[in-house]
Amino acid sequence: MSQTNSATRLRETDTAYAWWRLAVSLALSTIGGIGLWSVVVVLPTIEAEFGIDRSDASLPYTATMVGFAIGGVLMGRLVDRFGIVVPLVISALMLGVGYFCASQATTLWQFIAAQALLIGFLGSSVTFAPLVADISLWFTRRRGIAVAVVASGNYLAGTIWPPILQHAIETVGWRQAHMGIGLMCVVTMLPMAFVLRRRAVVDDDPATTSAQKYLSSLSISPGKLQALLILAGLACCIAMSMPQVHIVAYSGDLGYGAARGAEMLSLMLGLGVVSRLISGLIADRIGGVATLILGSTLQCLALLFYLPFDGLTPLYIVSALFGLSQGGIVPSYALIVREYFPAREAGARVSLVLMASVVGMAIGGWMSGEIYDLTGSYQAAFLNGIAWNLLNMSIALWLLMGRRRASLKPA
Repeated sequence: MSQTNSATRLRETDTAYAWWRLAVSLALSTIGGIGLWSVVVVLPTIEAEFGIDRSDASLPYTATMVGFAIGGVLMGRLVDRFGIVVPLVISALMLGVGYFCASQATTLWQFIAAQALLIGFLGSSVTFAPLVADISLWFTRRRGIAVAVVASGNYLAGTIWPPILQHAIETVGWRQAHMGIGLMCVVTMLPMAFVLRRRAVVDDDPATTSAQKYLSSLSISPGKLQALLILAGLACCIAMSMPQVHIVAYSGDLGYGAARGAEMLSLMLGLGVVSRLISGLIADRIGGVATLILGSTLQCLALLFYLPFDGLTPLYIVSALFGLSQGGIVPSYALIVREYFPAREAGARVSLVLMASVVGMAIGGWMSGEIYDLTGSYQAAFLNGIAWNLLNMSIALWLLMGRRRASLKPA
């Protein structure tokens, strides 16, 4: 990279404008992230509305997350080519249409279609991986905290929206609540999208060269590293989905009510924001791989605590610990991608890895519902999550040990 290009990158990153852009991106992620959590809150209502069992009631969440994952990859490619504004405009409009269509659904499959295609695939997908990839281009020294802030948007959405939506469902009904969500998304997101119309100057970071040397020393191709990261993202989020997707239903089964479960979810995700921000600061010091290992280990411990404790107060405490433990895991994948792949490929590659984490949430949400239907309990579902978590930890440890082995090899 020439000196001129290097100077250009230094002027364009970590600037006052970059921090302003970060604030707007966080707001968009928080608003658009409602698509991930409204379907969790409405799960017991949908179960009663359409007379279905728990695993079938989990299908809208699974379909939404699959659409969200695939849409993230598509929109990530659009970001690489056109910038973030076009995908954001599509997102705002489709969320408005999607929530209106969901409110008019008369069958489960109509509801699933609205959730998967409009809300997940074309709507909320833009407000996670594509926004994370975009903001990573505007920061170099503080990339860890910047990525963590934007990635916190979907957790902020999970903190803010469940209690509000639960209250709206109890007050005006779930259909009217969904119509209100759609209108809110269009009115707020469209103006903010155009604030981000400026595009970054995309040059490869100096760290890219050292990253390529690291991959060469391990005899691992970029494609194989991408595949490992995809598997790691899938495994960690199958584990992560158990409490996040089923805590409302779990609370109801234990006799505490859906409202208490919504409060636990809000607490879990609110502290997840704290965890993500702290992890972002840590990642700026120790890197993405080490941050991934730290978060994955703590998440596994928190999942273990759900097994012996099912009282109301212990559930609040364990949910808080779970939120504090796992918030930094997903952003660490974006940092690893930015450490080892060219900046011009950020949108597509970050979206691919984060897509895997979303697919993991989708599979895990459905899997836990199936395990519940088969066993009549969530205990086996928690054990299933722990097993997948151990797989994620093993991949992260292999990457870290590989880096250390490579650093010990003579030049």
